[in-house]
Amino acid sequence: MHKSLLFILIGISFLFHSCITKTSPDTSSISTDSLTITHGRNSFMENCSACHNFKQDGIGPRLSGLTAEISTDRIKSFIKGPKNIIDGGGERAKKLVERFKTIMPAFDYYSDDDLNAIIAFLHTQKAPDKKEEKGNGKELKDPIPDHIVLSDLVVGLELVTQIPASSDKPPFTRITKLDYQPNSEKLFVVDLRGKLYELQDNQLAVYLDMTKLRPHFIHQPGLATGFGSFAFHPEFAKNGLLYTTHTESPGSGKADFHYADSIPVILQWVLTEWKTKQPASSSFSGVGRELFRVNMVTGIHGMQEITFNPLARPGDKDYGLLYVGVGDGGSVEEHFSLPTQKPDRVWGTILRINPSGRNSDNGQYGIPEDNPFSKNKKGTALREVYATGFRNPHRISWSKAGQMLAVNIGQKNIESLYLIESGHFYGWPIREGTFLVDPADINNIYPLPANDSIYGVTYPVAQFDHDEGLAISGGFEYSGTALPQLARKYLFGDINSGRLFYVEMADIRSGSQATIREWQISAGGIRTTLVELCKGNRADMRFGRDSKGELYLVMKPDGKVYRLVSAGNL
Repeated sequence: MHKSLLFILIGISFLFHSCITKTSPDTSSISTDSLTITHGRNSFMENCSACHNFKQDGIGPRLSGLTAEISTDRIKSFIKGPKNIIDGGGERAKKLVERFKTIMPAFDYYSDDDLNAIIAFLHTQKAPDKKEEKGNGKELKDPIPDHIVLSDLVVGLELVTQIPASSDKPPFTRITKLDYQPNSEKLFVVDLRGKLYELQDNQLAVYLDMTKLRPHFIHQPGLATGFGSFAFHPEFAKNGLLYTTHTESPGSGKADFHYADSIPVILQWVLTEWKTKQPASSSFSGVGRELFRVNMVTGIHGMQEITFNPLARPGDKDYGLLYVGVGDGGSVEEHFSLPTQKPDRVWGTILRINPSGRNSDNGQYGIPEDNPFSKNKKGTALREVYATGFRNPHRISWSKAGQMLAVNIGQKNIESLYLIESGHFYGWPIREGTFLVDPADINNIYPLPANDSIYGVTYPVAQFDHDEGLAISGGFEYSGTALPQLARKYLFGDINSGRLFYVEMADIRSGSQATIREWQISAGGIRTTLVELCKGNRADMRFGRDSKGELYLVMKPDGKVYRLVSAGNL
């Protein structure tokens, strides 16, 4: 079944919550055949589990009890023509559309066999007993009442190129990162479906194709899975070393970081060092060496970020050290809380390693001696860990003054920007932003307790709630020279809506919240939005940068790459 089924189930959820029938539908036609259910389960886990589970809301609503409320015929009709049903669905449907910011397209090309299998599996997932529902009435419905103010800053965009489509269905590309090769003006863009492109003089060429280099490579179930990130060694021109992360099917290799056998493994994330003998070549030819491998519970929140500190110079302690952002793998949503307040697990962390060293447990990389837990006894902490307490440390960057910054994509309420310090704990899964979370009920947040200091949480330097956006897209402090109006600003945004924000660097300091402001864009001299540029599709944008500090926006839905070329005030 096609990966786009995850959008189907978001849409079905709208139907479920907005068109509940007064009598239970006839379920006698739903298959109980074990092979059919297994086929449906496999399709769900591969294509849908990144957005949905059966215990609580995720990126989309929970789906338990769906077939007890909606007839199979109505579910199929909805899949074939969702807009008509949603348009007539009443106030509850409208509220859910506003809440999840997603409406699925029509999927009239799915076969009845595939849909029947999914329905058979969904039918095995019963609604929870109401006595198990969480909440004590103290949850915060609007955690941040103040709204982000629209500034008078307008930035002009110029289309640079369009990445070739890697699918014949939207999103046509899954480009997520644009970065430069050190000591050169070469730009590279990665598509999660497997290709790393070189962009030079606005021309594109495939530099590295993961599908040809790693036979177990997978880019399903979508979202973050696939060719996750890349980072060129600061001395690439001399040593030819490039680092990548990618996903492979479960059991493709022995995991260096694993968990109890009773918890399922949906996929594995792999960190690889590649070496080419011809660094100046326009295409990669060389060998790869696996540094480590991590098991994951779901397809979300993996190893989506690796990077070197671009400010470090030879002789600095940070020079040549690789930072790796490792998400919680969706484990908390599945009630397997792999991240903890202790730095003894890899999930929910930022790692700092020396790729050229060999004193790690598996002997494939090094542990910097100034890492915060490098001297801890084995079993009490992972020596690789630099900071902990993240759900999804999506992007890592450094300010011009040397501050390390990272954004964390939240669960249901708060999106955060953090000032990262060695050895600090940033809260997940007991905090989301500056609010309390119950790991057993992560969709609600609460005021902080009076004795909050005992937990040792470091809180964000900026945050917004889901009235403003749903998934923070990390950016950079502007360090270029072409747009002085952007100087001393950290620019970021919201992946889903494409809204664009900034904070003043002078306001970023521990223990306080920087004021977030929104900025606008124009293209061809006409004021517009990223959603409009994507022809009404979800923006699904990310930030990029070049060697001169100039900034870019990359768009998944159509593969277009834009450069920020002008800035002014209304």
